[in-house]
Amino acid sequence: MNLTVFFVVGLLVHIVFFMSIFDIYFTSPLVHGMTPQRVPLAPPAKRLVLFVADGLRADSLLQPNANGTRRAPYIRNIIEEMGSWGVSHTRVPTESRPGHVALIAGFYEDVSAVARGWKENPVEFDSVFNESRNTWCWGSPDILPMFAKGASGDHVYTHMYSAAMEDFAAKDASKLDTWVFDEVKAFFSSAKGNESMLAKLRQEQNVFFLHLLGIDTNGHAHRPMSSEYLKNVEIVDTGVEEVVSIVEDFFDNDGKTAYIFTSDHGMTNWGTHGAGHPSETLTPLVAWGAGVQGPQRVATQHFDDRYLPEWRLENVKRLDVSQADIAPLMSSLIGVPIPLNSVGILPLEYLNNSKVFKAESMYANSLQIMEQFKVKMAQKKDTTLSVLFTPYQLLTESKQLDFIQKARSLIQQGEYDEAISVCHAMIALATEGLTYYHTYDRFFLGCSVVLGFVGWTSYVVLIILKTHTTSKAPGRIFFSVALGITLFLLVQASPWTYYIYCLLPVPIWYSVLLVSTTIPVLYIDSDFLYLLIRLASVSADTAQLGSIDFACSSLQVVSFFYRATLTVGLAVLSGWPLFSHLYTKTKAWSLAWTLVCLLLAAFPMMPVVGREPTAAVLYILLLCSFVVMVHVALCAYVVSSTHSSLSQKQGLPLFNQLVSWMTLASLFVVPLMSSTRLFQRLLSISLSLVSTYLLLSTGHEALFPPVLSLLMFVWINLEQEATHTQGVSSKVELSSFDFSDSIDITKIRQLKLDDIRRSYFFIFFIVTAFFGTGNIASINSFDPASVYCFLTVFNPFVMGALLMWKVIQLSFANYLNVFFIFLFSLFLIVLVISDLMALHFFFLVKDYGSWLDIGTSISHYVIVMSMTIFLMLLSIVSHILTSRRIHVCRKMKMHFP
Repeated sequence: MNLTVFFVVGLLVHIVFFMSIFDIYFTSPLVHGMTPQRVPLAPPAKRLVLFVADGLRADSLLQPNANGTRRAPYIRNIIEEMGSWGVSHTRVPTESRPGHVALIAGFYEDVSAVARGWKENPVEFDSVFNESRNTWCWGSPDILPMFAKGASGDHVYTHMYSAAMEDFAAKDASKLDTWVFDEVKAFFSSAKGNESMLAKLRQEQNVFFLHLLGIDTNGHAHRPMSSEYLKNVEIVDTGVEEVVSIVEDFFDNDGKTAYIFTSDHGMTNWGTHGAGHPSETLTPLVAWGAGVQGPQRVATQHFDDRYLPEWRLENVKRLDVSQADIAPLMSSLIGVPIPLNSVGILPLEYLNNSKVFKAESMYANSLQIMEQFKVKMAQKKDTTLSVLFTPYQLLTESKQLDFIQKARSLIQQGEYDEAISVCHAMIALATEGLTYYHTYDRFFLGCSVVLGFVGWTSYVVLIILKTHTTSKAPGRIFFSVALGITLFLLVQASPWTYYIYCLLPVPIWYSVLLVSTTIPVLYIDSDFLYLLIRLASVSADTAQLGSIDFACSSLQVVSFFYRATLTVGLAVLSGWPLFSHLYTKTKAWSLAWTLVCLLLAAFPMMPVVGREPTAAVLYILLLCSFVVMVHVALCAYVVSSTHSSLSQKQGLPLFNQLVSWMTLASLFVVPLMSSTRLFQRLLSISLSLVSTYLLLSTGHEALFPPVLSLLMFVWINLEQEATHTQGVSSKVELSSFDFSDSIDITKIRQLKLDDIRRSYFFIFFIVTAFFGTGNIASINSFDPASVYCFLTVFNPFVMGALLMWKVIQLSFANYLNVFFIFLFSLFLIVLVISDLMALHFFFLVKDYGSWLDIGTSISHYVIVMSMTIFLMLLSIVSHILTSRRIHVCRKMKMHFP
């Protein structure tokens, strides 16, 4: 196969493998077409006021100050004297939009939805706001529009400040919350003189939603333990008290208003959220007012987190809920149907009402979830051949009817506690059934993807071992298999993506048989017999190479779970020159390798995040070029100046912003304009990479790129010495190599065991670049401090792109520095190891346990697949950057005599 064709085909195949994970694990759990369920009794409240303090941790609200005073005295008084309280347990991703969807719509979306829409939910959904008669919202333009857009009719009214106000460099981010409180006060004040508005406000089933973003913004900018964050908590507490007073006064203290105060997610000590740390998933929930149970005194209560003594709330009953349970609670309080897609379970202990009301509410809750189950089952049944359809045995149609009839009968007989138990059992089975049908095709699609993985890896291994030879292949049987798969998917009305996943293994295995000529086989006029023989004809060399690659990839997999493995690996690699006898040939480079390996080994043991900018003088000690020193010194000044300006609340200086963006642009321009000689070209590339990485760093991680780059230079020289030691003449001299020379990388030489070692080193350094400083964790946690040199106004897509580039450029630098020593065969070994790692993680993906475990396992697969795709893309980009030169100022040709 032509080299260009191979790269294009390989890239497309891996993109398909990469996208398959989204269809297998990331499909939307939502279904449509359910019937709303109502409670046939009068609700306790006419209206609901919902306060959501974005980014507020439970301990930040409930823990007293160091001097023993109450941090939020009004809400604390509510807990002790008026209402019920507990901890709301969120699920990953702990971001604002998914958290609000869980709160107001009652369902947990798939993790990938964060990437598909930060401000709008990717799939249309129902919510408490949509079911209400009228809803008035105040707050951020990032949250409010998605609930107004998803509402039927025109009864959700939004009042938002401008996006420019969401500035992490603002002097006082609490103004976002005071703006909301002021707007609410002005709204009720103006409503007193507006008859039409008065009529709307006095209707039942109204909701008032206050989204308070100041705490989250101050947490990102100053950290949750800062005085700014804690002061903002006090401001919110005062604002809630004022709003409650205004609302009660407006409605003449009729006792028909219910209040809920909670948060969408918490925040880590270093000011991030998104990954699922307990400090992010434990948020406060306080409810009071009409229909809400008052405080319940208890002697003792036990919780694993041991927060109660710290909060001094041991004697006030704590009622924990899942975040999605809040939506059914709000619906029950004001008497609107529970959102159609909600999977929350009504927390009855929060209700202060009769047993019949609680039983009827639970009955409606169970029917609402059962309706989703019925629709999900009908959809799957309609798209599956009847002979192949396997229903969920624990909740067949007859069992559904039995549950419903039994619960209804118990309520009519006054056996309310028993009826509630039956409803809980029905909800549990319906929820399990939803998961069953949601993952119904997972095994089928997974087998198809695994078959494609194995086929592709086998194909690459066979290319490594031998060149192409001509053989007659059973094209008819593969055509028949493809036709059969197509007809099967067509009958089942499968999505178009299923055709790609299921048909892709067919041409891959066809190519495997074309190349598989290790054991000569006479062609027999039977396609089926030929197929069996070829599949069995795997040579001992192939098995040996595959086993070595499998072992290497397995070791790399461990480093994804334990970063300390990288430290151990680097410590072991530091002794490579001694083990390989290179030390006797080149003591200087061997000593340099050992020292730099041990220096790099320290980074995986350091904390994954930092706060203060690193002193750039250390960079100057590591770099020797005057131009480099000036450029890096300028970037260091920008970093230090930016953090100093932000700490003094003076905003982002324009000069710093311009330098940062110009430095980023130079990464793509400077290398193309520099010399084609090795030292000058790599120096210019390293300069641009190091400078941009410095601007995106917040701590010790800023020292990581120069150490990694130094190790790459040492590695190149040691590999050249190793090549000479093996008696192979090297055509690539480090001091004289010209990047503009054309290299025939398609030339395949005889492979040696050292080639596998080189490929493994390369993969190890790629993984080290990803995880050496914990950058993947900072991406997942979305720490905006890393991008403050470029922008401070909240822009999730630009910020996310910069943070992702911060991760990618380390691997990019690694690849640029070592690309020219790799022949095509070595690159194929790298692909095999990467694909085997991906196959490891494909089997390690979880569809059970906590969402944190599920999200982490899937992210590992995505990282490895992205790494493989980037390797293919960067092989092209690296060739351009290392073999092309832009001549800006050419000497003009003179035509005068």
